[in-house]
Amino acid sequence: MTVIDLPAGVTTTIEPYEAFSEVLSVHALALVAKLHRRFESSRQTLLAARITRQAELDGSVVPGFLKETTIVRDGEWRIAPLPLALQRRRVEITGPVERKMIINALNSGADAYMADFEDSNTPNWENQIQGQINLMDAVRGTIGLEQNGKQYKLNDKVATLLVRPRGWHLDEKHVLVDGQRVSGGIFDFALFFFHNAKELIARGVGPYFYLPKMESHLEARLWNDIFCMAQDELGIPRGTIKATVLIETIVATFEMEEILYELREHSAGLNAGRWDYIFSCIKKFKTNKDFCLANRSSITMTSPFMRAYALSLVKVCHKRGAPAIGGMSALIPIKNDPVANEKALAGIRADKTRDANDGFDGGWVAHPGLVPIAMEEFVKVLGDRPNQLEKQRDDVNFTAADFLNFQPETPITEAGLRNNINVGIHYLGSWLAGNGCVPIHNLMEDAATAEISRSQVWQWVRSPKGVLDDGRKVTEALVRSLIGEELLKVKASVGAGGENTETYDRAAEIFETMSLAEDYPEFLTLPLYEALD
Repeated sequence: MTVIDLPAGVTTTIEPYEAFSEVLSVHALALVAKLHRRFESSRQTLLAARITRQAELDGSVVPGFLKETTIVRDGEWRIAPLPLALQRRRVEITGPVERKMIINALNSGADAYMADFEDSNTPNWENQIQGQINLMDAVRGTIGLEQNGKQYKLNDKVATLLVRPRGWHLDEKHVLVDGQRVSGGIFDFALFFFHNAKELIARGVGPYFYLPKMESHLEARLWNDIFCMAQDELGIPRGTIKATVLIETIVATFEMEEILYELREHSAGLNAGRWDYIFSCIKKFKTNKDFCLANRSSITMTSPFMRAYALSLVKVCHKRGAPAIGGMSALIPIKNDPVANEKALAGIRADKTRDANDGFDGGWVAHPGLVPIAMEEFVKVLGDRPNQLEKQRDDVNFTAADFLNFQPETPITEAGLRNNINVGIHYLGSWLAGNGCVPIHNLMEDAATAEISRSQVWQWVRSPKGVLDDGRKVTEALVRSLIGEELLKVKASVGAGGENTETYDRAAEIFETMSLAEDYPEFLTLPLYEALD
């Protein structure tokens, strides 16, 4: 171990590795500290506002469009012109900042790759800092890997890189400024920006980001202020940073135009983050006795509230000259089962066909093998055009009631309940072992889908509508009995694959606590993070 120099007021709770010293340089951490000191109080104010808003929703306040921002929605404005590298985003691939994943994603043939420090990444210290090292090498074209006798390196032509830092609710517990934890999002952003912005600009692109878990336009304003200060600190022109916001909370749906407006100098559009969006709907209306969604598998992009959300996002983006990017289908290729694989690929094709025809300029996939299928469906609609920003959805006129039309409510089945429990335990066990992106039952699961799983169980237990199709009420006793049964299945499955099963007993305990707690835990990852080294 080697002690590294730290700026005044900055301490770490874990001794930095010598290999990490370049990333955790004095000047890089100084930027983290400056941003923290300037903006941490604003972050805490916004997090407190989330709690207040949730209390209002728990008290039956119905969300709607903001009267005070009518002038923004009615105004004539557009986001700043897009750089060439962000004008063609027909297929984007996403995944954690693991070295092999980065290489394969950049080589996948996708137009863009979102490197993820958030939902598909377990944010232990090793993953966060090694991820920054991996991205530094990728930006410079020097990233490589030898594994199982195979060499991995970048092709001459690679996808455009975008980076997703952690959301506002997550801290980086290992770095303190003046004795206070820094924001995980600021930490991730500042390190990547400091080390790579000028290199990216020299290569003809720029520092591009995805921003998660936004709940209001004021949270977007905070990011915009951070971008401005960071660019000023490095002597980079304002507007060089471009960021796409994931609309993945029900409350943000009512502020999409305002979010674009706040980031208009730095905006690269919006993305329909469907899985977190479903999770958000459950979380925000969890105590409403009239709210109860069906099995997760029944909630699709054609469900009324999801349809209103997706089409409205396209309309808002194109009205303001911004890209609209479709969300992730969780389906992945299935080995050793041609029939099931064909069905999965057909599902991907249908998903991207719908998005392209709806007006989205691109969409996400989770696996390199799906890039050609997704690309084919967007090319059918776009042809040689890089996007379809000219497609103005003037026919789309959904109201607040449409966003809140939460259907279907049935079926809720034992199989659906078991699936939620099984996926939750399996994902949590993998997350605790350091892997935040996991193929389970032929779907790619991340923190968002695990959040749906435990949230549905929590709500089904408490809602009078939480009744199985055979007439049984979902109860704590039923859930506990099924947790024991599904834990055995999960351990048998992962054990058969040669994986260590020691984290799964703990995962089952956490899932039971999170899904049956009297007070609903806001995010699964908050207590999980505290359990990490």
